[in-house]
Amino acid sequence: MDREDVCVLLPTLDEAETVGSVVQGFRDEGFENVLVVDGHSTDGTREIAREHGARVVQQSGIGKGQAVREGLTHVDAPVVLMADADWTYRPEDAGAMLEPIFEGRAEHVIGDRFADMEEGAMSRLNQVGNRIVNRAFSVIHGRDLQDILSGYRAFTLESVERYALRSDGFGIETELSVECVKHGTATEVVPITYGARPDDSETNLHPVRDGANIFLTLYKLAKTNNPLFYFGSVGGVSGLVGLAVAAYVGYDFVVNGVSHEALAVVAASGIILGVQLIMFGVLSDIIVTVNREQTRRLEELAEQLSAGDSATGRPGHGDSTTAPTEAASAPADSADSADVPDSSGESDSRPETDPAQVGADGED
Repeated sequence: MDREDVCVLLPTLDEAETVGSVVQGFRDEGFENVLVVDGHSTDGTREIAREHGARVVQQSGIGKGQAVREGLTHVDAPVVLMADADWTYRPEDAGAMLEPIFEGRAEHVIGDRFADMEEGAMSRLNQVGNRIVNRAFSVIHGRDLQDILSGYRAFTLESVERYALRSDGFGIETELSVECVKHGTATEVVPITYGARPDDSETNLHPVRDGANIFLTLYKLAKTNNPLFYFGSVGGVSGLVGLAVAAYVGYDFVVNGVSHEALAVVAASGIILGVQLIMFGVLSDIIVTVNREQTRRLEELAEQLSAGDSATGRPGHGDSTTAPTEAASAPADSADSADVPDSSGESDSRPETDPAQVGADGED
């Protein structure tokens, strides 16, 4: 496997200032297959990308996540190298990103921006938000991937085809990271250089709005990967609120002799709901664990059967159906060519009539 087996995927939106340099940078690194998925740019991004040798597809929807998902349907190589077209990621790091995949150590590689971040590449607010998201991810999903929001990634097309990607916006990186953990994809983190955007290039990221969407995506994906956290967190909050209200009701009744029947009902409801949600989370976690184990065993069985077929040289389904058909037709042909006995038990050995001896009226 080499760089001819790699498709560079670049989602773009109004990146005319940088897309040409990015495309040319990857081509200079030996990547001839560069795919640009453009989200209806109005500044000539598509034309500049084509001028530098990229294959350009106009996005049918909106959002980076939708661009990535649509771009994957146009990929014609077994390995995908995904990056941004704003010149924050360096094409020179592509070799380090692809090495774990080429050597068979990983199916998904994440570029760690914090390993070598240039001054001014990320605002203080974004740095804090990234740290919080990464910490929350490690707590919720039990895996520290260091920089789950990195847009510089390399992965095999086969591995990502198993993922259920639905995000339309900047939550696509979070979704990819969660799916890696969910499916047990062999993942490595590689240090990269993260540079500042050129002065004339404007970011499409809105820290507050997109940050909220990322947190929401992270929490929603916990439903299928860590249901105990998903339901248990809400149940825990409900139970704590119910206990706090119950404590107030009990204190006011004992000290002041004032009863709060309505608040007592609220407190009891909160505690009951909290306990039920936690129990539901525990049961869901058991179901998910059993399902993962069954899926793992089925995958191992499929691999063993595939390896066995390869070792024995057993033909595929198409060959196995053809062979019996030919074998079945052989006896029929033999029977036709043999002497067929008549009703008296004697074989019909009459010679065939020479066509040249047959007259126009059909008589000999």
